Amino acid sequence: MTRASLRIVVAEDQALVLGAIGALLALEPDMIVVGRAADGDEALALVRALRPDILLTDVEMPGLTGLDAAAAIAAEALLTATVIVTTFARPGYFARARAAGVRGYLLKDTPSDALAAAIRTVAAGGRAIPAALAAEAAEVGRDPLTERERATLRLAEEGLSNRRIAERLGLSAGTVRNYLSDAAGKLGATNRVEAGRTARRMGWL
Repeated sequence: MTRASLRIVVAEDQALVLGAIGALLALEPDMIVVGRAADGDEALALVRALRPDILLTDVEMPGLTGLDAAAAIAAEALLTATVIVTTFARPGYFARARAAGVRGYLLKDTPSDALAAAIRTVAAGGRAIPAALAAEAAEVGRDPLTERERATLRLAEEGLSNRRIAERLGLSAGTVRNYLSDAAGKLGATNRVEAGRTARRMGWL
């Protein structure tokens, strides 16, 4: 493998973490960071423009999440492979990441040499997935929420009324109420607040 042969875009909304990851990867002789993004929308735009080998991204970011960006990359059949680096070892996040075509899923306390090794593994066509997390995700089961239910729950978490949620999503207030009710029923929750907490805890938001 030639020097600086792996081209990487890093997406992270915390500036210090973004800088630290970039600095660590710059020490690797076969890697180069070609773009840095502070949110998912910027990350996806950079991937489309630069066509890197790897998108290294957090999950929770403003705008598109890292999982949303990964799903868009897969849907557009781009050749960039996605590696998630997050603080959240939640089985729901991992299950959604797998469904979005993510090939690597690491925690932020992963040693730098292990991170570099995981990037090389994914770039070579392999996977870098913690066995324990994969087993836990299989035990928990699949994410029961639809994308619309997830979107309404996220906005409900922000304290928006059904009317405001409807305006944001281009739906009727009655449809929003139905989505929230269906989500609560699937999660065994008695109201939108409890449903949001359960979904967030499981990594389904």
